[in-house]
Formats: sequence, structure tokens, C-alpha cells
Amino acid sequence: MNLSASAHVDTFARDHLPPPEEWPQLVFDRPELRYPDRLNCGAELLDRTVTRFSADRPAFRAEEGETWSYGELQARVDSIAHVLTSDLGVLPGNRVLLRGPTSPHLAACWLAVMKAGAVAVTVLAAQRAHELRTVCDMARVSHALCDIRSVDELAKAEVPQLRVTAFGGEGPDDLLRLSERHSAPYAPVATAADDVALIAFTSGTTGQPKGCVHFHRDVLAVADTFSAHVLRPEPDDLFAGSPPLGFTFGLGGLVIFPMRAGASALLGQWSGPEQMLAAVERHRVSVLFTAPTAYRGMLAKLGTADRVPPGRDRPYDISSLRRCVSAGENLPAATWQAWHEATGLRLINGIGATELLHIFISAADDAVRPGTTGVAVPGFEARVVPQEGGSEPVADGEPGLLAVRGPVGCRYLADPRQRQYVRDGWNITGDTYVREPDGYFRYVARADDMIISAGYNIAGPEVEEALLRHPDVVEAAVVGRPDERRGQVVVAHVVLREGVPAVTDAETGMAEALREFVTAELTPYKCPREIVFAPSLPRTPTGKLQRFRLRDTALG
Repeated sequence: MNLSASAHVDTFARDHLPPPEEWPQLVFDRPELRYPDRLNCGAELLDRTVTRFSADRPAFRAEEGETWSYGELQARVDSIAHVLTSDLGVLPGNRVLLRGPTSPHLAACWLAVMKAGAVAVTVLAAQRAHELRTVCDMARVSHALCDIRSVDELAKAEVPQLRVTAFGGEGPDDLLRLSERHSAPYAPVATAADDVALIAFTSGTTGQPKGCVHFHRDVLAVADTFSAHVLRPEPDDLFAGSPPLGFTFGLGGLVIFPMRAGASALLGQWSGPEQMLAAVERHRVSVLFTAPTAYRGMLAKLGTADRVPPGRDRPYDISSLRRCVSAGENLPAATWQAWHEATGLRLINGIGATELLHIFISAADDAVRPGTTGVAVPGFEARVVPQEGGSEPVADGEPGLLAVRGPVGCRYLADPRQRQYVRDGWNITGDTYVREPDGYFRYVARADDMIISAGYNIAGPEVEEALLRHPDVVEAAVVGRPDERRGQVVVAHVVLREGVPAVTDAETGMAEALREFVTAELTPYKCPREIVFAPSLPRTPTGKLQRFRLRDTALG
């Protein structure tokens, strides 16, 4: 793989890419994916959008009500880029850590890092000192831009020689105070299309994080595939969602996609379904990005059609919504159907990966098939390959590992696990899928979530979907517990609807009722042998279910 001449002075990220023979095969078979050799995604998303549309169009809106136009955003980004290069000494290729709650200022910092030709390492505001220290060590981070509300934990990390600049405070060295000294436009660094733009660290559902390296062209490619062909945003759309910018689902849905379309985004953080619904109503959000769990939570607050008394309005007006995207974990058909019945909207299901930056299998509108993820997004190819090895597709209807390739792909930062993720040029996502005869891909389970009990293969998510069809179940997670006789037995961890008792004498009755319900829905051998009631399920800060923690509990 021949890379273009780099604009980076600090070549650490490029020097620590996998060897060319371990890269996935990249596919650029659509005209819109053939980018010029010199490309700065920050300039493309911001400066070119100003030229294509208007500096007066709204770009970012804060929950408190402040709105920045594209022209105002451009001025703020350029002033921050001047601070980075002139005041802080950031060189092209240096890694810059970005940390803080989702806000217009955090997004402006990310765009400034892009325009300055540095490499963004955006982390979650919820991450703790030891996690931050690991990320900084792996990526050799030299600078950090940090929301004043999130500085303490970064200071506790005690990263050697890390220069931290806070924003949102009152001190003279605050980033926003420093940026007031710079009013001139900033000429973006002429990065190569294949210069590293960001290192996104996996969210840690299985342990040691992996740094996923993405180029400037990759940032645009995810907008020019999933967003352009499936989501199809309009310039007057207002985007919002729960995923943070340290999660590539959030970076795409709240920054890259709206800016590529000349639309705007509401950037804030919502701690629960009521806050999210209130934000949709107050700001008239039209495009929403969140996880299946959040849609289920919002459904509980909206009420279904048969639970709203005659003559009464729903508690929230969400009539402004026109596109709702679900990703981060599997979307059960029951959740899709319930959302459609309650709102009339067809959820856009999708599977993406940090390794491929965003969504690569999805479907929208009349192409949606509830219970399936969809088809390969234009620009991507997908197949199901044998679990044991090889890259030839298995027969339709037969489960195997999902394999994907397209204009972006897995490139881990100096990590031997690269050889596990890429097989014969295909990205092997670690998900067990079935390809239906009509070409749709149906999720079965994560490859490590298959439960083998008495010789039967049981997909935990299938049992979860059955449990979620019970009206008293809000969340469910199914794992295997070692068993001397059967090898494993199925254990279901269940969160009940508010008001339904979990730890009372009725618990045994509820457990038996759920087992009877699942047995009526599925083959009896898939029924949970044990049901554990809990107030909540363990999740990452990005909302992904941490089944490995439940498995650890099962191991005792």
C-alpha cells in the first residue's frame, strides 16, 4: 500500500500503522469516493460548507439556547487553530487529546485539530485517570484540550509531559481567552488524504482498548456512504443524539453528517429519556441518533397508543422527528415495531464499528425489514464467512462471521490484534450473522455471545428479544454460565418495568411467568434456566451492554 507524501512533521501515527500486508482491501468504486491526494477534512466540512451554502446558516446549537452560525463557527475554529499552532506549539501529526461533555466548544476543538493537521484523540468525559493514562501512553499524546469540568480526572492521570489547556474557565490561559487574541482566518494544513486525522479508541466492552486509526478521507467517506445514501439528510435538518463525540457513532451523527449536508446539530448531553424527549420537543429536532436502550426508555415515557387515555395528548411533542437512527447494539424487532406503532417512524437500524468508523450495513424507509440489520451500504461489500477461517461466503441461511470491506477499514495502532480483525482483505467484525436469500443481513450474536448448552447453539440476543416482548421487561441480557452436565446453561439478567416488584415474594412467580412466556416464543431448550432481576444492566459510557461483566459474575 503506497501512501501519499505526508504533511505531518510528527510521523508517529503513520509509522505505527500495520504493515501493508495486514491492511484490509479498500474499495473506492463510486465516483464520490475518489478523493484528491491533498485533502483536509476539517476544511472540507467547514470552509467548503460555508462556500457551498452560507456563512449565515445555523451550525451548532447548545442546549441552553445559544446558536452558532457556520460563519461564527469558522471564526472560532480558526482562532483555536491559531492557538494550537502559534501559542501551544502543536505540529502537524502531534496527537491532541480532546475531553469534555458534548458541546459546541468540544466540536470546534475537533475541527481546529483537523485544520491544524494534528491528530485528534477524543475520549469520553466519563473515563477515569488510569484509562486516560493508557490512551495517552498508547497514542503518545503531547497536548490536551479539556473542558474545565473534566480537568480533574485528567490531572489525576499524571501523564508525563502532557500539556493541558482547559476551556470554559475564567483564567487568562483558558483556551477561549487565548483564542480571542487571534482573529485572522486560518489556512488549513495541506494534509494528504491518507494522513492520519484521528485515533479512536474502542470503548472497552472486552478489556484492553485498541486504537483505530482513520485518515482524512475516511471522515468524508462515512458521510458520502451511509449518510448520503441511507440517512439522506437535508440542509434544514437539526441533528441531536445521546452518543458522545468520543464514540465514533456520535462524531459521525452529530458533527460529520450534519456539516457535510450543511445542516445543524444540537450538542448537549441528556441523562435520561425524559431529557432527550424534552430536547426534541423544545428544539424541534428532526434527526435523532441513539441506541436501542434509549428508544425503549423513550417509549416508556411516551406511552403506547393503547395507554394514552382518549382525548389526552402525548406527554411530549416529537412530531418534528423524521429520521431516527439506532446503532451501538442490536435493535430487537420488538423495539422497532413498538417505536413504529407509537410514532409512525421507521427506525433506521445499522451496524458499525470503531474499526470502520461508522455504519456499513443498514436500510431506511420502505427498504427496512424489521428483525434484520439491512443490506450493505452503497460503497461497501458484505458477506458471511466460516467461523473457522477462510473468506468464501457460506450458504444463505447459514450462520457465520460478518465480513465487510469498503472505502474505510481496520488499521490498529501498533497492535497484533490487527491480524485477527483482517482476514484475506476483509474486516471480520466478530459478529455472527446470517445472510437471507433476498440479500438482507440478520444479526445472530456477537461471536463470543453464543451459548452452547447440551450440544445446542443458543444465540443470547434471540432469547433477549423474546424476553423484551413481555410487557413487564424493560431490558434483558442473556449469558452462559458454566455447568458440569450441560457445558453451559442460559442465564437471563432482567430489568423490570417501573412499578413491577423484583425483590419480593412475587419474584419467583415473575421468573416462572417469564420462563413460560419465552417457552411459548422459542424452542424450549433456549429458555433461561435462571433469571436474575436487577435494577440496571452494566453498560459502557456509550451505552453498549457489557456482557463480559455478567459472564464474570456467572463464573463467581
